[in-house]
Amino acid sequence: MVSPDQVASMIKTGLPDAEVQVQDLTGGGDHYQVVVVSALFEGRSLVQRHQLVYRALQQEMDSEAIHALTMKTYTPQDWQALPTA
Repeated sequence: MVSPDQVASMIKTGLPDAEVQVQDLTGGGDHYQVVVVSALFEGRSLVQRHQLVYRALQQEMDSEAIHALTMKTYTPQDWQALPTA
């Protein structure tokens, strides 16, 4: 089981400038939804952005400590343009 704080910390280790929101979807500590905002996403495709996040969580994904992960990735400019931001 991985806590939401641990997920956020791992993502921030891989993407040091990231702002991260983590939601445990089932309460079991293995199904997460994350929102990640990072300037490192500038000029990268959606697939490349997701790969950066997956890389930060590689060990937990490989061991299935995190069984399911959904994510939304934004540059700071994209984030500011959202009506809810």
